[in-house]
Amino acid sequence: MRKVCPNFDFPDGLDTVLEVPIPEEMFASNKSSHRSWQNMKSLMNLKPNFERSPPSMTALFGGRNTEIQLLLGVIGAPLIPLHIKPDHNHLISKNIKDHPIEASMAKYIVKQYIAAVGGEKALNSINSMYAMGKVKMAASEFSAGEGSVHNNIVKVRNLRNGGGEIGGFVLWQKGPDLWSLELVVSGYKISAGSDGKVAWRQTPWQHSHASRGPPRPLRRFLQGLDPRSTANLFSSSACVGEKTINDEDCFVLKLEAEPSTLRARSSSNVEIIRHTVWGYFSQRTGLLVQLQDSHLLRIKAPGNDSIFWETTMESCIQDYKTIDGINIAHAGKTWVSLFRFGENSESHSRTRMEEVWTIEEVDFNIKGLSMDCFFPPGDLKKEEEGYGIVSSNVRLPLKLRNGSTRVNASKIVAIDVDEFDESSDDEEL
Repeated sequence: MRKVCPNFDFPDGLDTVLEVPIPEEMFASNKSSHRSWQNMKSLMNLKPNFERSPPSMTALFGGRNTEIQLLLGVIGAPLIPLHIKPDHNHLISKNIKDHPIEASMAKYIVKQYIAAVGGEKALNSINSMYAMGKVKMAASEFSAGEGSVHNNIVKVRNLRNGGGEIGGFVLWQKGPDLWSLELVVSGYKISAGSDGKVAWRQTPWQHSHASRGPPRPLRRFLQGLDPRSTANLFSSSACVGEKTINDEDCFVLKLEAEPSTLRARSSSNVEIIRHTVWGYFSQRTGLLVQLQDSHLLRIKAPGNDSIFWETTMESCIQDYKTIDGINIAHAGKTWVSLFRFGENSESHSRTRMEEVWTIEEVDFNIKGLSMDCFFPPGDLKKEEEGYGIVSSNVRLPLKLRNGSTRVNASKIVAIDVDEFDESSDDEEL
């Protein structure tokens, strides 16, 4: 990861310190370091760049820039649907015999997980953390029509064949509700965070805005980076069975968002029907090896029709390494499926995306990390009643145009009521 770049504008000046470290792969295509840095600066110009888009991607998304917005909106900074209580000792020390068998089994599995990641003493010694890593993401497949599984499938890109957008990220945390993320992918930067009172997001194509409901933790921390929050989250779960994941026998723990939480995140025109989280814990090592969550939205359309969006994310968590006595996952891969249905079968669609990530640096108990580091942006727009309403003329993400398989949207955001576009005057990229 490159943290500084030469100051080519002023050769005698100091090196430029990058806000977010950039993977070396973004510079590897050119032998000249000067030319590489100039190309990197040109990426920051956030202008449409159709000539670099593969033909299938241009036909589907309308350009590479729209695809990047879709990727960052969905995979960039998703949140876990449940509030995590920070009182670690209280949650773990409850008598497991006082609960139903499924809940008691889950608490026992969580105790095994705590031991596997380093033990309660090591976890309780951590008051803050920092992580830096790199990502590679791509929209891999789009299908349309009835079933949206085998009909009109368009293969876009595959990470295994060298495709995808490359970027880097930096994470800071002082607790489940105190965190900050900066992520740059191919010149696009998104920021997100929580100050303990409100969770927010900021993107180049959308004003800063707060999420509905209470602050929630960033999903990336639950992907092997924050064992204490993971243990606290699944302490309230139920064991629903066993499953083999990548030849590893696992216990399956399940959590459902409470109806009151779903209502707090819904709006008058968008209803969150359910949001479920599953954790797959290895029976051999006790570690979390896969995290999955799924949520379903209903968007009220004119008349009696409704449009449904189902988003499913599966993250394979790998490469655990011990840092200061704590087992931290240093690599993984996430698969995402966006399924749109309702109305007539011809309008059904499914989009698949994928991301691989690696962690380059991790550190704990960061000196000087104060509350000032988690303040929301000054232009933060607090959501009011009616924010997130999708009017009939808004071009929703992945909506088919005239029955074709092209995605028609210029402001792509996460498929969640928190991030639906507040503007109906979209323009094509």
